[in-house]
Amino acid sequence: MISPDHSDTPSVYCVIVNWNGWQDTIACLDALRVQDYPNLTVVVVDNGSANESVAQIRAAHPWATLIETGQNLGFPGGCNAGTRVAYKNGADFIWLLNNDTVAPPDTARLLVRTALDHPEAGVIGAVLYYMHDAGQVQAWGGGRINLTTAYTTHFTAPASFAAPDTYFTGASMLIPRRVCEAVGLLYEGFFMYCDDSDFCLRVRQAGYALVMCEGTAIRHREGASSPKRSPLIDQLATTSTLRLLERHAPYPGVSMTLYLGLRSFSRLLRGRWGNLAGVWRGTRIYRREKGVPFSQQL
Repeated sequence: MISPDHSDTPSVYCVIVNWNGWQDTIACLDALRVQDYPNLTVVVVDNGSANESVAQIRAAHPWATLIETGQNLGFPGGCNAGTRVAYKNGADFIWLLNNDTVAPPDTARLLVRTALDHPEAGVIGAVLYYMHDAGQVQAWGGGRINLTTAYTTHFTAPASFAAPDTYFTGASMLIPRRVCEAVGLLYEGFFMYCDDSDFCLRVRQAGYALVMCEGTAIRHREGASSPKRSPLIDQLATTSTLRLLERHAPYPGVSMTLYLGLRSFSRLLRGRWGNLAGVWRGTRIYRREKGVPFSQQL
């Protein structure tokens, strides 16, 4: 419930996760510092960085709240640490924002205006542009996930999010307090990847809608912390995707078999033996940790 004293400017807590990426985080904070929304608080969660991130961020932006987890909790775990702080401090909205983004000064205001105009919204998404090309859409809010094969696509033009298989990318998601209370937080079983699609699917199941804020224009340096074609990324993505299919696919066993077959064949066809090994490692981790409880509670 939004406080009557803040009906026009409800409190927004922007949560940013940093892991050894203080240069991107400082650039992100540079943009957040000049937002034209008057009731914005920024929480930076340092996720166990092994470099000078904490010192650099504190020196550049002492106004931002910085908390240290002491270890790498994964992206969902880091987001949840910040979200819990925001919730305890009475935030009306939590704005999850990647540290490798730059948000124009009107972004927070536009997101909140959209949320207030759409009380049915469980998540408010934003338009993302490439950092290196501000004229090219990276993702129109998010995209669609096929829960049979786990194949995902990003929308790059105005699109509807009415279909049940659509989702917003976690690079920017504004979430009302009441939705966190009803749905919970990001599922920490996803160390990396799939946390955003899982959350959006749960939001829909709770009866809320996904609503786009079409006037936004956030620039995003995609993959700043995850080198493409890395065997480790294949491992993490495989484990997370198997967990997503287990949680949401109509026929999980069939979907997981198809997903692993297609992913393995793709790496085999290209001779990427290290990546293929990453897929198998991710599968073994999923099987070994199957049934392990992971938190998504406030």
